[in-house]
Amino acid sequence: MSTSEILREQPDFSLVLGGPLFQLLRRAHLSGPALELLRRRVLIISLFAWLPLAVLSTIEGHLLGSQNLPFLRDIESHVRFLVALPVLILAELIVHRRLRSVVKCFVERGVITLEDTPKFYAAIEASMRARNSLWLEFGLLICTYSVGHWFWQHRNALEAATWYAAPDKSGMHLTLAGYWLSFVSIPIFQFILLRWYSRLVIWFHFLWRVSKLNLNLLPAHPDHSGGIGFLGNISYAFGPILFAEGAMLAGLIASRIFFQGQSLISFKVSIALLTGFFVLVILGPLTMFTPLLARTKRDGLREYGTTASVYVAEFDQKWVRGGPKGKEILGTADIQSLADLANSYAVVREMRLVPFALNNVARLAIATVVPILPLVLTIMPLEELLTRLLRMIF
Repeated sequence: MSTSEILREQPDFSLVLGGPLFQLLRRAHLSGPALELLRRRVLIISLFAWLPLAVLSTIEGHLLGSQNLPFLRDIESHVRFLVALPVLILAELIVHRRLRSVVKCFVERGVITLEDTPKFYAAIEASMRARNSLWLEFGLLICTYSVGHWFWQHRNALEAATWYAAPDKSGMHLTLAGYWLSFVSIPIFQFILLRWYSRLVIWFHFLWRVSKLNLNLLPAHPDHSGGIGFLGNISYAFGPILFAEGAMLAGLIASRIFFQGQSLISFKVSIALLTGFFVLVILGPLTMFTPLLARTKRDGLREYGTTASVYVAEFDQKWVRGGPKGKEILGTADIQSLADLANSYAVVREMRLVPFALNNVARLAIATVVPILPLVLTIMPLEELLTRLLRMIF
């Protein structure tokens, strides 16, 4: 069976094109079969979560009222619904296109052997069944209105008079805008975020099943990962999700800085730990391929080392010890072959034990931290910041 025949039979892989919510959005004309109508989807969902809050806050006099936190000054809410939420919706199209091509690479590049092709296709079909599960999304909805609601009310809500609530000894009394926030806007955001987490679990379970197959890895592959270095490119796909996470963190920190008098410096450890955690969540599971890569590198060093020893011994005998003295060595193919063999052995020796590189780690870390950078202006004036940057450059 040829590669083209295999590709024609390969089940389509997508973490996004399926599930009850996807079907609901299609019936509501907010999405097409291939995630069309992106702008309409982003605009309507984001405004449905944010616009009623603005309207109800205006009616109640909390838009710019005398509360400690009026609506227009609630940076955390604006970032959540006008930045993070649209980015999470936008990420669906990016992840769909990127992971689709990544999964095809397993077959196109010969990583999956013909014998294991049925198992590979079975892993794809199992992932698609999990993606389409009604019970999965129903469970996420229940989690949103139980654990998610409790967590927001007791961990995220500010303990001060705000546009959405007025706390006292008996608890938090929600305003009209607060009810919409608590039972509509926050659940929409939490459900979409939890849905992404469930997709990540499905993706990593798929990779775990693939890692158990007899993969055809090449120790001298120029990607330094045995031929599966393309998995590191998932950093491109999941970058927007980490950007959204960073934006939420930035909004949370901004609220604590402006309305509780805290300093950005006091959050430096939290920022570093959470950035590292987010990157680890995306790239860490790829280490499930480490045992296979380590075995491939070990076998490659032994096999290429043996080949090199045989070739170098023959080369030494021919050109150094026992070769004809008058024979011209310059320009011979033996010299080029020796150099090529040395380069191949060097590639095997430098083979990584994980299918990603440091630039993949850096890309995800930058995507997480970028939304937080504007908060540097809370501890350093813009003029001083620009002066320091210019000094570093020049």
